[in-house]
Amino acid sequence: MDNHPQITSELIEEHGLKADEYQKILDLIGREPSLTELGIFSAMWNEHCSYKSSKLWLKTLPTSGPQVIQGPGENAGVVDIGDGQAVIFKMESHNHPSFIEPYQGATTGVGGILRDVFTMGARPVAALNALRFGDPSHPKTKHLVSGVVAGVGGYGNSFGVPTVGGEVNFHSRYNTNILVNAMAVGIADTDKIFYAEASGVGNPIVYLGSKTGRDGIHGASMASAEFDDNSEEKRPTVQVGDPFAEKRLLEACLELMQSDSIIAIQDMGAAGLTCSAVEMGAKGNLGVRLDLEKVPCREEGMTPYEMMLSESQERMLMVLQPGKEDIAKAIFEKWDLDFAIVGETTDDLMFDIRFHGEQMAHLPIKELGDEAPEYDRPYTTPPKPLPLPANIDHDENTEIAAILETMMGSHALSSRRWVWEQYDNLVQGNTAQIPGGDSGVVRVDRTQKGLAMTTDVNPRYCEANPIEGGKQAVAEAWRNLISVGATPLACTDNLNFGNPERPEIMAQFVDCIKGIGEACETLKFPIVSGNVSLYNETNGKGILPTPCIGGVGLIKNIDEMTTVAFKQKEEFIFEIGGAGSHLGQSIYLQLMHSLEAGDCPEVNLDIEAKHGAFILEAIAANLITAVHDISDGGLLVAIAEMALASNIGAKISLDDDKLYERAFGEDQSRYVITCSAQHAENLKELAVKLATPVKQVGTTGGSDITINTNSVISLEKLRHTNERFFSDLMNDKLSLN
Repeated sequence: MDNHPQITSELIEEHGLKADEYQKILDLIGREPSLTELGIFSAMWNEHCSYKSSKLWLKTLPTSGPQVIQGPGENAGVVDIGDGQAVIFKMESHNHPSFIEPYQGATTGVGGILRDVFTMGARPVAALNALRFGDPSHPKTKHLVSGVVAGVGGYGNSFGVPTVGGEVNFHSRYNTNILVNAMAVGIADTDKIFYAEASGVGNPIVYLGSKTGRDGIHGASMASAEFDDNSEEKRPTVQVGDPFAEKRLLEACLELMQSDSIIAIQDMGAAGLTCSAVEMGAKGNLGVRLDLEKVPCREEGMTPYEMMLSESQERMLMVLQPGKEDIAKAIFEKWDLDFAIVGETTDDLMFDIRFHGEQMAHLPIKELGDEAPEYDRPYTTPPKPLPLPANIDHDENTEIAAILETMMGSHALSSRRWVWEQYDNLVQGNTAQIPGGDSGVVRVDRTQKGLAMTTDVNPRYCEANPIEGGKQAVAEAWRNLISVGATPLACTDNLNFGNPERPEIMAQFVDCIKGIGEACETLKFPIVSGNVSLYNETNGKGILPTPCIGGVGLIKNIDEMTTVAFKQKEEFIFEIGGAGSHLGQSIYLQLMHSLEAGDCPEVNLDIEAKHGAFILEAIAANLITAVHDISDGGLLVAIAEMALASNIGAKISLDDDKLYERAFGEDQSRYVITCSAQHAENLKELAVKLATPVKQVGTTGGSDITINTNSVISLEKLRHTNERFFSDLMNDKLSLN
């Protein structure tokens, strides 16, 4: 491969660079770039690595707080959990690769986010995921669901990390652009956290892990462009994962971290060797020289261009303390991993790439990141949703229990057991709450503390009203943590949108960021890490705006953790936060009236905080036996999910006036709780003290759900309906529903 080809407009376009961006390269280096240099600029300046369309707005998010040790800018966020310990977490997307090659795309998404966490010195203790697929009837949906779920489980199970939470949803807008967002959570000692900032001149740069191959070349560039009809041809840009190699890499890194040998460490993720080397050098105000003939390769004849852009998995780059090379080498060879000194830090602030002594690239290292384009993209007002009909024609001839059954059997509300049972939820022995509740929970090893975690967003809301939708994504994550008795600490985000060069898409992004920022600020729930995934569209048709929020909270005493399951019969069921009234953009409207119309429900953040404080205080006072937040589907769906989780029925009484709004309205800042008769008065007193609306809507007991004495469905029948969707989807029986 000629390192000095003629640079044509076609070659520039192939590298994902626009003409004005290429001119900026010429102005910066004062000459034509070599092919390797063009590839390096392509990797560093694409959307996936440079955040060139989003960083202007990302800077507006609240990222600090007394509990925050490290916010955005490192491999993952770091938050203090007391007792000299920190939780380290992040969420990232692997959307484009997972559509092209679902199994490998999902596995390498999980592998990449796990590396982001243990690169910083944390042992991963939990994984989550947020998956979005197209219409269940679309011909590719079954194949994509099967491959992605198998990939998520195949990597996490083999690596040995419990998958404790997440979400799986379907909508036709994801038919040709699925979303695979992976989140990892780890624990580290606060005095043993590792960063990517290199220091010292002449220090050895060491390559660690698996060998470099040709898989994943241009992966980051592919993730920064929209799809077309030829997207399948991009299969070679998808990386191949090896969870057993990653497990060995984890153990080798954590062992070396005990030896005071590491100055800086960086995962080789997007853009591989290029991005990891540039980031370590630039953060430390140092230059980097790499000798590529020393890079361990698994394929013959790999060129410098290929080595610099490969995204082969399970690889790390480190700057070591001088004299510690033999210690590091012995550890990595013990774990049957490659170890190679491939360069050194320099004082000239240049990124100097050599191959058998020949200079392949010589670029100013800080400008590779600092001078990346930063766009203030134009944006318009987001389009308004269809108006909500003045009078919704409710089917009053169908019993409300039958409507509940239909909704609970749908793609939107059916049990996700088929999915999460393919994941190992219990490995490591600290899982306190498995998928199926409001949040996953793991015990912090050898303590009474618990970590709660969740992923949340409602894309319908975000399209109807991006500001309120952004607020709601944060608020629902907040409520899900509150619901298990956790104090929310901080969150990570994964912002999935279409093409930002379209003003209406950029408008969605900007407004969602405004909503997220406002919610994080009011709830004191800072964003400490995250990822932006743009260009999620095919042939000009974008996904629903999907800014997924991953929240983490702390339970100081895990014995006080709450769950969604009713605990016993003859307890009172209370609705917290007021009665339902809002059907705009609701699941009820979508499923029962084939409408996605109206505005989404408003999120009053002050009320959100107040109601959350009430729930936590009631849990601390042992007044509550079960908690569930009210979200998709409204009050009746929340109660049905609690009944199914416990196999205890319920008798519910709802006002006949505006019955459907009361039953299925998705008004925010609300919960369902249960309370024993002996504690009911104390609960009401606390509600008065904290100005929180509390209303009894029923009692637990029996083997049915009975609504207003005359509409009944047995739990056995409801469970059968609720569990059926995924079985029918995977066995091509959806038409029988």
